[in-house]
Amino acid sequence: MTVTHDVTNQAPPLVGHDVAQDVALLSGLEREGAGWYAEDLHRLGRRAGTAQAQAWGVQANVNEPVLVTHDRYGHRIDEVEFHPAWHQLMEVAVGEGLAAPWSGAPGAHVARAAGFYTWSQVEGGHGCPISMTAAVVPALRMQPDLAAVYEPLLQSRTYDPGLRVPTSKAGLLAGMGMTEKQGGSDVRANTTSAVPDGDTWRLTGHKWFTSAPMCDLFLVLAQAPGGLSCFLVPRVLPDGSRNTFRIQRLKDKLGNRSNASSEPEFDNTVGWLVGEEGRGVRTIIEMVGMTRLDCVIGSAALMRQALSQAIHHAKHRSAFGGLLVDKPAMQNVLADLALESEAATTLMLRLAGAVDRDEAAFKRLAVAVGKYWVTKRCPVYAGEALECLGGNGYVEESGMPRLYREAPLNSVWEGSGNVNALDVLRAMAREPESVEAFFAEVELADDARITAAVSDLSKDLGEADEVSARRLVERLAMTLQASLLVRYAPSSVSDAFLASRIEGDWGSAFGTLPRGTAFAEIIERAAPR
Repeated sequence: MTVTHDVTNQAPPLVGHDVAQDVALLSGLEREGAGWYAEDLHRLGRRAGTAQAQAWGVQANVNEPVLVTHDRYGHRIDEVEFHPAWHQLMEVAVGEGLAAPWSGAPGAHVARAAGFYTWSQVEGGHGCPISMTAAVVPALRMQPDLAAVYEPLLQSRTYDPGLRVPTSKAGLLAGMGMTEKQGGSDVRANTTSAVPDGDTWRLTGHKWFTSAPMCDLFLVLAQAPGGLSCFLVPRVLPDGSRNTFRIQRLKDKLGNRSNASSEPEFDNTVGWLVGEEGRGVRTIIEMVGMTRLDCVIGSAALMRQALSQAIHHAKHRSAFGGLLVDKPAMQNVLADLALESEAATTLMLRLAGAVDRDEAAFKRLAVAVGKYWVTKRCPVYAGEALECLGGNGYVEESGMPRLYREAPLNSVWEGSGNVNALDVLRAMAREPESVEAFFAEVELADDARITAAVSDLSKDLGEADEVSARRLVERLAMTLQASLLVRYAPSSVSDAFLASRIEGDWGSAFGTLPRGTAFAEIIERAAPR
């Protein structure tokens, strides 16, 4: 009998490995002051590499959240039901402190960034409430009486789902409600109103994108008599009654399917003022700044996961008489992807270190630059990595289509590309010290190619406008990444990055690095272990 179903020349599942065994990640962890976290990071990395964790990621996306507006008796409840896999992912993330970086310990934000990067490679959607919970603290601190009550619970390592009185729970999650359908990123066009009512305020309006509606607390923008203001809105009030938070629908999104994004309607909804009346944007921007950093981390994590899958496949798949990983054309693609991934990882750790060290001037410009560029690179990166697997990569079971759908998310969230590019121009104009701090960081690299790039950039800064904003921010980002790689990566990596990204010996797609690049060395450095 002829045997027709022997399976040969297929890569085994990438499972049972330590996701945190990543040279760029570990060296940055040590360099940025969080080497003490290495043991816990490896433990989390080994868990992220298990078949069980990977199954949770699949299940949470296949079994999407379901909106339940009423209970069986007709009472309005506005709840969202999640698959058990979602809760497993959340329990690990909260338990590992990925929503709790505000301990004040040296390197705490770097450690948390490394953990968030590692665990996000299992599944990206549940990172949304984790990110918002971590980010809400600096904004909430602008209202010390509220921070005193809620910050300890927001920084808890206990995942305690379900809508109950916040102060009765072992741990809390937080979200935000900024955008509305008529304005989007132009939050000053918001029409949600807030009127004072004794010690509280009453909000009425409709928000357009409010992710993770099962969080316990939300920071919400609304128009008060004194102007656009920020309010803390709990799902459950101190007396145990449900605050009015009518979920009109869940968004049917391109990716991020495991995470519920909603349109809530406020109708005489109770809120507490956070910060000064009329200074709502200034208050909530503290939260936005931190979530923008998480957009960089999340995109870097997605790149790393896609790269690991591509290299793993190429190391096990034979074609045209040899392994794919030994073929020059494939080597060029994989090495190019590896450069982009290491540059993103190194940058995100440097940005987290700036938070730990309160480098306000550098952070102001560098986070906006990094958020624009790293998130913008992610979709084309995911597409190229998917192609490395050929037809296998186009099939859902490979996991690559989920990464591809997820890839555009972080460039849209917390201000799209134009919003971040224009924010860079605003920072340059209003806070010149941020430009000085940015270039002081870049010039720490003792390399003539960096010096030449800085000279060219300096000539263009004075002429920057909205038309040229994107091109300027691209160059700022790549120059900063190049400087970091010159200082912290092997010359095989930094030379290839400089030759392609800075000196222009590069094509218009990944896989166009120049001859003479140390392809094999770069790939092996990035290979999953």
